Amino acid sequence: MPSHSNEDTEAVTGDPASDQATLLGLIADPDMPETIADRLADTLPDQLDGEWRVEVDADPVTATLTGTSEILEQTAHKCDAHGWTFAICITDLPVRSDDGPVVADIDHDRGVAVVSVPGMGGLQTPRRVHQVMRQVIDELLGEYEERDEPGQVREQRRHGLSGKVIGLLAPIRRKAVETEGSHLDVRYVTPGRRGRLRLLSGMVRTNRPWRLVFGLSRALAAAVATSAFGLSSSTIWMVGDQLNIGFKVLTTVTVIAALVTWLIAAHDLWEKRGDTRSDPQLARLYNASTLLTLIIGVVALLLILFVVNFLLAWLILPASL
Repeated sequence: MPSHSNEDTEAVTGDPASDQATLLGLIADPDMPETIADRLADTLPDQLDGEWRVEVDADPVTATLTGTSEILEQTAHKCDAHGWTFAICITDLPVRSDDGPVVADIDHDRGVAVVSVPGMGGLQTPRRVHQVMRQVIDELLGEYEERDEPGQVREQRRHGLSGKVIGLLAPIRRKAVETEGSHLDVRYVTPGRRGRLRLLSGMVRTNRPWRLVFGLSRALAAAVATSAFGLSSSTIWMVGDQLNIGFKVLTTVTVIAALVTWLIAAHDLWEKRGDTRSDPQLARLYNASTLLTLIIGVVALLLILFVVNFLLAWLILPASL
């Protein structure tokens, strides 16, 4: 069974059998990456060859960092401090490169890597992270086999793991990296427009837009109370009956836009290009993900309001009316 605390680690180090185990540390940002790391700690040891122990260290290590080189450096320090064999940082920080959005960066020499959750996309994210983690672990173990076609993820895996695992994540590509002054030597990216769309959807998923409904619970309560009054007002029914469908759609869109704009302005959610010095284009991605997150959340709020009003009308209004 994997260990999830440093105290457990110290307690077990005295066991001779534990000295034979390969120690893998997962350094996870709070929230979604931490949830994924906990799942990996439960499932990975049974799927890897040999004896493995996986420890999770929930630490916002990337909060003050801007790129994977800095994250790898911090991960290497933590790996040495904890006595791990390998260490992988799971972050919700979106990372871009000249080749496209970054899924994973790997440092073979120090046995560390960083995996960017947004690069996996917005659908089936935990499963995709699990698949990439298997690939990254093989990389750290030195079990990658070079293919004739450069730049492509291998299709044959040692120890029986098929290349179809990574093929499901297409168009992920493996790139050898030679950067002066950096320990980074392997990078997995999602090139092209599809990769950028996947990164954007992953950023929206990481934002968890459904939580906005809980954040606006007071606004929802006020809207329900106001709409309940409207259900009992014959004037509102008469006005609504006279309006055409186009005007109603325009009104709904205007309401959504107004609420989204107010949320952005009130909470200072709009990124300026200068705020992302390492990559100015990230400002566009952050703003696009913010817009999509708020739009999804506000639309969900309106759908809940519609369902509540529909039920109220069904309960209190005669069918003939």
